[in-house]
Amino acid sequence: MGQRLQQLWQRYKSVLAYLFFGGLTTVVNYLVFWIFNLFCSYLIANTVAWLLSVLFAYITNKLWVFEAKTPTWRARLKEAGSFFGFRLLSYFVDQGIMIVGISFLHGNALIVKLIDQILIVVMNWFFSKLFIFKNRES
Repeated sequence: MGQRLQQLWQRYKSVLAYLFFGGLTTVVNYLVFWIFNLFCSYLIANTVAWLLSVLFAYITNKLWVFEAKTPTWRARLKEAGSFFGFRLLSYFVDQGIMIVGISFLHGNALIVKLIDQILIVVMNWFFSKLFIFKNRES
């Protein structure tokens, strides 16, 4: 039984870590959005929330989710550029969902943000797993 649990942990470790840290990233994003939305427009609040949560996500994804080892500064810069580049893509999707949900559909900002974050977390996992923190030798 212990051997089987260890095999399952090794097999799904990155997914479980991503769910945990993705959840924390979502909490960071949601709380920052909620606070800034009290005194800023939802678009500005969403941008600040995105910036802070992406910084948090980069650090946690690199260190604990994908355990990415980047041997050179050049590789690290490429990795960080790739991470922020793909997250910039998700930022535009994020803003689009918020604009449609709040401005066009007149939804509650916090409910739209919650739905938005579920979609963004899934999208970002695929970007991270397939393109950013893939196993590399150099």
